Amino acid sequence: MSEQTATEVAILGGGCFWCTEAVYLEVRGVTRVESGYMGGHVVNPTYEQVCSATTGHAEVVRLEFDPSVISYRDILEIFFTIHDPTTQDRQGNDVGPQYRSVIFTTSDEQDATARKVMAEMAAVWDAPIVTQIVPQETWYKAEDYHQNYFAQHPLQGYCAFVVAPKVAKFRKTFAERMK
Repeated sequence: MSEQTATEVAILGGGCFWCTEAVYLEVRGVTRVESGYMGGHVVNPTYEQVCSATTGHAEVVRLEFDPSVISYRDILEIFFTIHDPTTQDRQGNDVGPQYRSVIFTTSDEQDATARKVMAEMAAVWDAPIVTQIVPQETWYKAEDYHQNYFAQHPLQGYCAFVVAPKVAKFRKTFAERMK
């Protein structure tokens, strides 16, 4: 009989989900990454609806991870390093509430850890951190063509000039955390 390790879930919005997904797919201990939407008022939103900035949803990734390999704290340290948590509703040229910096917590323990890590990361950034920390809401998986997008389209312009540098930054800064 084999033992199955319990996984935990982290839900993070750090701009375009293609960027965040591409990084966490390379993190040792992360067993599953899905792009999707959370935090809005429209049921089963489409990408086009979310991009219209009228649904209230953020583009997020839902990570399943093995806490015996990587902690929630480590997941968050990567998160605060690979995106700019100081810009309201924006990551680079991606502008709108769907690109906001947000952590959707699944427990009181995650909430406390997120607030502690965010306070510590405030010393790293030159501007105030605007990341929202809120309880999880209904998860909507993004359309299939958004899943594993960077790996499928590495030469597409956005991937080459926006996603690839974030992945490179992760690889350089967190080499010990790579699969």
